[in-house]
Amino acid sequence: MKKQDLINIVVEITGGTKVQAEQIVKAIFDAITKEMAKGGTVDIAGFGKFEGVMRDARTARNPQTGETVKVPAKRVPKFKAGKALKDAVAGK
Repeated sequence: MKKQDLINIVVEITGGTKVQAEQIVKAIFDAITKEMAKGGTVDIAGFGKFEGVMRDARTARNPQTGETVKVPAKRVPKFKAGKALKDAVAGK
């Protein structure tokens, strides 16, 4: 499923226009992204939890040269599926 498929579902449910549905979908994604960028959590009951977590600085090895490289700490997205989502995917 792609973003356009989600937009089409919103159009079917709301009876609005594609432009309105696209604005709704974009607003939801933007809100989730902004909260994660701040290091916050978006917890959607029955679906899962989106988080922006810090990954520690580390040293890695360049596989081509074998050279050791320092990788700085950075914020990365994390998603933990909720029980209802896990059960739905498993077919329970």
